Amino acid sequence: MNTFAFLAKSARHNPDGLALVQGSEAITYREFHDRALAIGGNLLAAGCSPGDRVAFCLANSPRIMELIFGCFAAGLIVVPVNARLHAREMAYIVGNSGARILVHGDEFQAGIAANADLFAGVVRYCSGSADGAQPFSALQDPAQMLSAPVDAAPEDLCWLFYTSGTTGKPKGAMWNHRMVRCVIMNYLADLHNIQPGEVVLHCAPMSHGSGIIALPTVARGAVNAITDTASFDVDSLLATVERLKVSHIAFMAPTQIVKMLEDFQPGKHDISSLRAICYGGAPIYVEQLKQAVQTFGPVFVQLYGQGESPITITGMSARQHQELLDAGDPRIGSAGQTRTDVEAHCVDENDNPLPPGEAGEVVARGDVVMPGYWQNPEASAEALRGGWLHTGDIGYFDDRGYLFLLDRAKDMVISGGNNVYPREVEEVLIQHPKIANCVVFGIPDDYWGEAVHAVIVLTPGEALTAKEVIDFCGEHMAGYKKPKAVDFVNELPVSGYGKILRREVRDAYWQGHSSRIGGGAGAKGPNG
Repeated sequence: MNTFAFLAKSARHNPDGLALVQGSEAITYREFHDRALAIGGNLLAAGCSPGDRVAFCLANSPRIMELIFGCFAAGLIVVPVNARLHAREMAYIVGNSGARILVHGDEFQAGIAANADLFAGVVRYCSGSADGAQPFSALQDPAQMLSAPVDAAPEDLCWLFYTSGTTGKPKGAMWNHRMVRCVIMNYLADLHNIQPGEVVLHCAPMSHGSGIIALPTVARGAVNAITDTASFDVDSLLATVERLKVSHIAFMAPTQIVKMLEDFQPGKHDISSLRAICYGGAPIYVEQLKQAVQTFGPVFVQLYGQGESPITITGMSARQHQELLDAGDPRIGSAGQTRTDVEAHCVDENDNPLPPGEAGEVVARGDVVMPGYWQNPEASAEALRGGWLHTGDIGYFDDRGYLFLLDRAKDMVISGGNNVYPREVEEVLIQHPKIANCVVFGIPDDYWGEAVHAVIVLTPGEALTAKEVIDFCGEHMAGYKKPKAVDFVNELPVSGYGKILRREVRDAYWQGHSSRIGGGAGAKGPNG
């Protein structure tokens, strides 16, 4: 089954229904369907053959969805590139994937021109106007429209998802049509049962997590609405929710939820239509989650996954959030339970399964797991050894199957022979009313080997001393877990996906030292 079939069905059932909306632009399912077939036909006419790769680097717009489904229709493999990457980083992904086509916005033209040698031989299409690139409108020419999508086997590749690459060069997780179909069905079954005509709003990069959730939206004939602000703006977001009667915000990073809490003005916008806000990509602290539910209601839906098993390993529905909060159950701090058609457990360093309550690496298997990395058999064998995806995340399952994530395997601090998980310390710190955000990691220490260190952003107008922070931790946890030192900063760096860049903060403290730590949180991609 070609994944394009989901769009074909929705266009047949409701051709005049809204499919894609951004600002004043509104596209029906009939138009969406025909544009995708036109794009697919023009890509083949440009010399592509089924199985070839087509990369894009675009700001959020309907063009992303048209291009993705156009590639599906033509049997091509789509290669999304984060629009916040540098041109040289973009060139690496284009080159590594062997993409024949690159579709980009005109805002990237200067960077591409400055690195022209890295893009040699790549045919470019630009959504605006750019030297050396054809206009995107050329791909929409109906003269080359496909009469039908090409046949695709379940094992045929349709997507290369490049990981964020914090442990080295990004790797392309291969997705096939069966895998994408399972992701679509799993989302509808476990997290939010999107209904025809429902409005799903995207405020995160559609090249990654938000774009994945756009697929079940298409499958159900619902509306993919796209914010039209260049950066995350809470007032504009909630105004859009009110104007379009949005019921589901497709994907938010925890940093965006925190920003919503900071900027929310009660009563300014009618957001009563909201039924679900999906979040993931990084942990959210329990105190922040409690405050979010109290402020916006029982609408939060959590997912845990990574590029190698997109948005699908464990999850927690809105109903589960409310039930756990009402009961005062500490499982509200978990990443939920294993999804319906996924197997997952934790293993020790020898890949032996661990019993409930014992921490180890999270492993998973099922049809939602990638078949491997693009042209990287060594990394594929390592990640999929024994038939299980090794996530690189450390956690434990409790006796009811709730997964508690502790940290990335390489983020664990070993201090005086004791294992300290930064997430544990951060969960305590964030409970302090004067602390707005924080990051914890290990730094070199001649005596301890590594010392627990905290970098803190204070709530505006508040003041704390390092001693007060350390003493506060001492009231909640074992002494060896307390930070040995504390620094205060005005802000913490975040990635294009809203994750705190732990590695970037930590690396400054390791200059001149040989760090055993190789990667930061989220090293496997923006969904985990």
